[in-house]
Amino acid sequence: MTEAKLIRLQKYLADCGLGSRRFCETLITAGRVEIDGKTVTELGTRVDPATQRVVCNGTPVAKEALVTILLNKPPKVICTSDDPQGRTTVLDLLEDLPERVYTVGRLDFMSEGLIMVTNDGNLAHALMHPRHHVEKIYKLWIDTPLGYHQLAKMKRGIPNKGETLRVLDIDEGRHTRQGVEYTITLGEGKNRHIRRMMEHFDKKVFRLMRISIGPIQLGDLKPGEWRRAKPAELKFLRKVIAGNKSVS
Repeated sequence: MTEAKLIRLQKYLADCGLGSRRFCETLITAGRVEIDGKTVTELGTRVDPATQRVVCNGTPVAKEALVTILLNKPPKVICTSDDPQGRTTVLDLLEDLPERVYTVGRLDFMSEGLIMVTNDGNLAHALMHPRHHVEKIYKLWIDTPLGYHQLAKMKRGIPNKGETLRVLDIDEGRHTRQGVEYTITLGEGKNRHIRRMMEHFDKKVFRLMRISIGPIQLGDLKPGEWRRAKPAELKFLRKVIAGNKSVS
């Protein structure tokens, strides 16, 4: 084996659609991965896919054709691969998809909108890495309007549970029966980011929907519907990621 052929095991597993690199690291350290019949638990392990046999959970691992799916996640659907409570998962909505895929990031249980599902480990890693700061835009509906000082505070940053939550931009929209509408842009999304900010101001969230990830738009996808991302969309997305990296 030449060094040029060797790649990190977690990267290879991610490229094969088993999950994000971080998730694949947990598979390795849990002793669920074998190379040529030997269990591997070291994260520094490298593999030559052309000459070595990799097995995870008793099943041989191989690269599939890359696929990226754009899906409109409805409320009360979770983004994990499976759920002990038997709730509907994003992957349940893709039951006819032949490729093995996983979600890129998450939307919480009650949130809805654009979620990306892929087996492209490099793309998933780039999207989830904080240094790339791929902007995401959300529509939010709450019970009462936010005041000027609250809006300013959201842009400056709100300390919350050891983290600082901030928005890049927020614009007030229509006042409807669904509540007061806002369009919010995030540069880096933390767990329940927007909901935690609204809890800070004692605002009741009626609805929260993600409408874009970088240049990728939710468009006219109905709840539960999905489509394959177009090559031009992915090319534009990778260009945005590369540009963000160069200025970080």
